[in-house]
Amino acid sequence: MKKVPVGVSARHIHLSQEHIEILFGKGYELKVLKDLSQPGQYAAEETVAVVGPKGRFDKVRILGPARSKTQLEISRTDSYALGIPAPVRESGDIAGTPGVKIIGPAGEVEIEEGVIVAARHIHFHTEDAKKWGIEDKQKLRVRVIGERPLIFEDVIARVSDQFALDMHIDTDEANAAGVKNGGEAIILDE
Repeated sequence: MKKVPVGVSARHIHLSQEHIEILFGKGYELKVLKDLSQPGQYAAEETVAVVGPKGRFDKVRILGPARSKTQLEISRTDSYALGIPAPVRESGDIAGTPGVKIIGPAGEVEIEEGVIVAARHIHFHTEDAKKWGIEDKQKLRVRVIGERPLIFEDVIARVSDQFALDMHIDTDEANAAGVKNGGEAIILDE
């Protein structure tokens, strides 16, 4: 049986160093609140506000370290509340996506693109993928174990030496399955 831990991703933002400095001040560096499941990734102490045409979210957690491009990851429910038609995309694939206004304690910035609903995916360390015969970008069927178990289709395999085994779903998906952070999923054979 191919068991995988489940990580539930609430709305969060990845910022470029340029935007960190606009929002928090020149030379500012994020402070680590807690480490995340992926090596070198962390939830920062800092938060920002994001403002869309219909709504606003305060205290949106920043995930570090800084990225090359700023990206806001929200759920479909969040996209309705903000009034932003965010497409489902893999992290980093932001070309042609909507933008948003971001407000920090030292300034604000309006990004032209970068708002997505993250596609559900599983991070595999290269060795785990090899052991299970899974290739990068392969689409998988995965049963999430929860109060209301669900089978998710088209779960994207992301394989790298830099990853630790973990399935990432957003809060809408987690709520639908009745699963919490640290839950369990099983990769189903095709």
